[in-house]
Amino acid sequence: MSFNYPKNEKLKSKISIGLLFSEGKSVSKYPLRLVYHSGSLNENEKIKMGVSVSKKNFKKAVDRNRFKRILRETYRLNKHILLDNLDKPYAFMFFYQTKERLTYEEINTKTIQLFEKFVAQNVKKESSEKEDELGK
Repeated sequence: MSFNYPKNEKLKSKISIGLLFSEGKSVSKYPLRLVYHSGSLNENEKIKMGVSVSKKNFKKAVDRNRFKRILRETYRLNKHILLDNLDKPYAFMFFYQTKERLTYEEINTKTIQLFEKFVAQNVKKESSEKEDELGK
C-alpha cells in the first residue's frame, strides 16, 4: 500500500473541474463534502483529487492553507478506502465547509466516514447496474 499523493493524482484541469461542478454528484459528512464525477479521466488514471477551503469561512490565506494541508493529508492516508472499492476512474473535489476549527483527529475521522459513505452509495449502484446488464 502506497501512501503517497503524486502529481498525476492532483485535479488541475479546468475542463475536469468544470465537468465536476456541472455534472457531478456529492456526498456529505458535516463539515466535509465530496463532489465526484466518473469516467472523465484517462484510462491509466484511477483517481484525481482536489481540495478546497472557502474564503468566506477563512479570510486569511494562512488558515485556508492549513486546512487544505490537513485535507490532503487525510486523503493521502485514507485513499485506500476509495481505491480498493472503485472499478472505474473518478474525479473528486474535497471541501471543508465550516468556520469551526476542527482538530486533525476530528477531520480524519470525518474523512474516513465520508469515504465509507461514498463507497457504500456507489458500490451498491455499480453492482446493481452490473446485475441489470447480466439479466438482459
